[in-house]
Amino acid sequence: MLDAFRDAFRLPDLKRKIFFTMGVLFLFRLGTHIPTPGIDPDAMASLFDQGGVLGFLDLFAGGALRRFSVFALGVAPYINASIVMQLLVVVFPALEKLQKEGEQGRKKIVQYTRLGTVFFAAVQAIGMTFWLRNLGVFSGGWVGFVAAIITVTAGSLVVMWLGEEISDHGIGNGISLLIFAGIVARLPEAVIRTWSLLRMGEMNVLVITLALILILVVIAGCVLLQEGQRRLPVQYAKRVVGNKVYGGQSTFIPLKVNQAGVIPIIFASSVLLFPSTIARLFSGEVSAMIQRFLSPGSLVYMTLYVVLIVFFSYFYTAVVFDPNDTAENMKKYGGFVLGIRPGKPTAEYIEKVMSRITLGGAVFLAAVALLPTLMTRLMGITTFYFGGTAVLIVVGVALDTVHQVEAQLLMRHYEGILKRSKGKTAGLLKF
Repeated sequence: MLDAFRDAFRLPDLKRKIFFTMGVLFLFRLGTHIPTPGIDPDAMASLFDQGGVLGFLDLFAGGALRRFSVFALGVAPYINASIVMQLLVVVFPALEKLQKEGEQGRKKIVQYTRLGTVFFAAVQAIGMTFWLRNLGVFSGGWVGFVAAIITVTAGSLVVMWLGEEISDHGIGNGISLLIFAGIVARLPEAVIRTWSLLRMGEMNVLVITLALILILVVIAGCVLLQEGQRRLPVQYAKRVVGNKVYGGQSTFIPLKVNQAGVIPIIFASSVLLFPSTIARLFSGEVSAMIQRFLSPGSLVYMTLYVVLIVFFSYFYTAVVFDPNDTAENMKKYGGFVLGIRPGKPTAEYIEKVMSRITLGGAVFLAAVALLPTLMTRLMGITTFYFGGTAVLIVVGVALDTVHQVEAQLLMRHYEGILKRSKGKTAGLLKF
């Protein structure tokens, strides 16, 4: 593993990408500590000590919402805009055609997503500021009120820009890494608070031990989920091109059990949190009921959470994986699945297999996301929000980033790998 990191930093281009990513993450964390003018920090902290949906939102914001900093909204508006845009692409043929037009079409889709981000950021900023003003947390006048809305909205757009910069010039998925950084940044504080309560005798050692064991089990389950795959055997027929013979070999198509990664978790969380955010704009029984039902840990929330995870698992898998393209490429190069005719029958077979393993992966994904939440509530751990959602995101993003670094190493050291003696490989292949 140490050799892998050493190899990564020996490559100037890869080293530049790693340092660029680290620099952007530093700027993001710096922005989470820049407060929005007019906010009473003590009153704001007392609200979040009550837990509920606010603590859950703050988890993804990396503590920025607790301080109501300029990055208080985090990546939530961008995620909401991405969800809406992907749904619109499926519904409207014009957008679907635009997406298939190549780089120019993709740029237009990205531009529409950015405009959607502005809209969602403005709506959420107005909702949060109104709510804080009604609670007496915001002490500024109307000028300060408008300035706070503009500041928080602009901060959300800056976060979107930072994520895109990581994706374009760094290593890993930018938006996912920002969420990752926000979650990881809360861990030292959670450990310190838990240790303080343990020393004061307000928490049981046995409970903490069971919670740590549960965390390790969930992490192991997350790794198995992210790395699990169904290998579909493929046989390639022999082809004669000139004086050379190609094909005649057996291989496989790796179908990931969790093709969508952590996207279903992120999307499901964002969809459920958005109505409760809007509900804070209003007062009355209906608003209170929405906030109560959609509070993390409630029966309604967990039920909808499972349903949305399954839905987005299928939806995003359909977006990133097309069985028809896979079948056509196999047919083009003389590949076929044993017992299945090439072409459309192969595509239908791959879709059938993919549907089955996606269901299993989605159910397991939902179980891992909910089990720690239920257990921590039974154990009475309230010092920090520990849930499978956070663990899945952290593990998933970490594995995805490692795989991207590995791909970069393979691309640059391909000849070196073949020439190494005693079967030694380079980079992260030593895992």
